Amino acid sequence: MRPRRILVVTGHPDPDPARFGRALADAYASGAEKGGHMVRRIDIAKIDFPPLRSSEEFQHGALPESLKEAADAIRWAEHLVFVFPLWLGTMPALLKAFLEQVMRPGTAFAYPAEGSGFGKMLLKGRSARVVVTMGMPATFYRLWYLSHGIAGMRRSILNLVGIRPVAETLFGLVEGVSAARRSAWLEKMHRLGERGI
Repeated sequence: MRPRRILVVTGHPDPDPARFGRALADAYASGAEKGGHMVRRIDIAKIDFPPLRSSEEFQHGALPESLKEAADAIRWAEHLVFVFPLWLGTMPALLKAFLEQVMRPGTAFAYPAEGSGFGKMLLKGRSARVVVTMGMPATFYRLWYLSHGIAGMRRSILNLVGIRPVAETLFGLVEGVSAARRSAWLEKMHRLGERGI
């Protein structure tokens, strides 16, 4: 595969470097660089930004200065990787607030012209991978909960703005696994990064 422009978004609200999701994001980025891909990183825990509070603000408000670099990186990327923990069945609120800010009109999509029924997906042609850590078994989340939080992110956010396909990598029971299993997971992420997928 030819070198790709890859954006790795670390979506854990806690900046503690001991969080396993941060190690997974690092492993992917390291593999991607080794594979010859161009890599940019965003760590939402290190960005100070306000949540959106109205549809008016979403539709017509200015993107906060602190998020302009992130919006530019999203437009630059050909492949986006989101790494986050599962909280109450879906992404943490800070990651959702980040996506609401950067996946807005003018950056990620355009509303339809007057009298037409369809808007424009401004991020069409990009792909993504969603990497999620969780306390429950990943198979249980898939089969019992039908991966509802991730499915919502895929359909209602990423696909809506043209990002597809969206691959998923789920790591369950992260708190109790052995060091050997964690090492294998990190190696898996490194290989995915090397391949740029």
